[in-house]
Amino acid sequence: MKHQILFIWKVEKNLQQHLTEELKDCNVDLIFPEKSDENFFLEMAPRIDVIVGWRASIELINKAVNLKLLINPGAGVYILKDRFALLKDKNIVLVNGHGNAYYTAQHIVAMLLSVCNKITPHHQWMLEGKWRLGDKEAKSLPLKSRKIGLLGYGHINKYVHQFLAPFQSEFHILRKKDSKELEYDYPSKVTSYTISSKEEFLQKVDVLIIAMPLTKATENFIDAKELKLLGENGIVINAGRGKIVNEEALYNALKNKDIDCAAIDVWYDYKPEPDEADRKFPYQHPFYELDNILLSPHRAASPMDSLDRWNDVIENIKRCADGKTEFLNVVDFEEGY
Repeated sequence: MKHQILFIWKVEKNLQQHLTEELKDCNVDLIFPEKSDENFFLEMAPRIDVIVGWRASIELINKAVNLKLLINPGAGVYILKDRFALLKDKNIVLVNGHGNAYYTAQHIVAMLLSVCNKITPHHQWMLEGKWRLGDKEAKSLPLKSRKIGLLGYGHINKYVHQFLAPFQSEFHILRKKDSKELEYDYPSKVTSYTISSKEEFLQKVDVLIIAMPLTKATENFIDAKELKLLGENGIVINAGRGKIVNEEALYNALKNKDIDCAAIDVWYDYKPEPDEADRKFPYQHPFYELDNILLSPHRAASPMDSLDRWNDVIENIKRCADGKTEFLNVVDFEEGY
């Protein structure tokens, strides 16, 4: 009997074709809905073996009595935290996807180079016809003299490390597990730290690149104290989750020049109300008034239509169809990622 795979959104035609082609030799039926319809999903639920999609409802999980595997195609599973106990009780495996890791790492590097080379202010001055401003107004910051701190060392920051290694920077890595057992193929110096050494880590680095998941343990992981430790030459790049860095502390550190600058792709309010000028800002503090921040609208994972980002989803479906019980990117319900 074929495994039933339900996709809980209207899947684009080119992605349907790609998934169908890649899974044509597997013992699966791929169910692509005509539209995102919860009633249809609930009707299908009792026969489903695998659900693919974001924000599967509690009712859907409960009705999917044969469900073995829930695939969240994106990396972030914090939005599903209220389902963890239910999934665990039902012995349903939750996996996430890291197909966006390369693109996110590329965006991180682009933001870092932009703030180091002051691309945005010089671009703006050129638009204003201010020819030709230079180091006096905004000088570049060479990376080769920098101590780069990678906060989290999962799929994304491993790529960041690879991309930045030729810049001859010094690298410091903080992750939950000890990094000393890892082997690096890069010539740059690497020092590893665990969570208990956070202060030492921040004292040693002047570029902080954040690519870690949001959990109870990592919310406000970087606050005013930590930003002070980074120092007045410090640069913050955040492509993890906004709430890993305390919003007020970040704003004040930038406004008061406690750190040099920041580039942020992840925010605090994803349903902002428009102001009197019909502007929507995904934060409470006026970051747009600052001249030392690069603002990015949570688009590091672009291009969203890239088909190779679905490779680990396809692999996990294949494993399930083959009766395997070991999957890629399994979420630890206790850890929250």
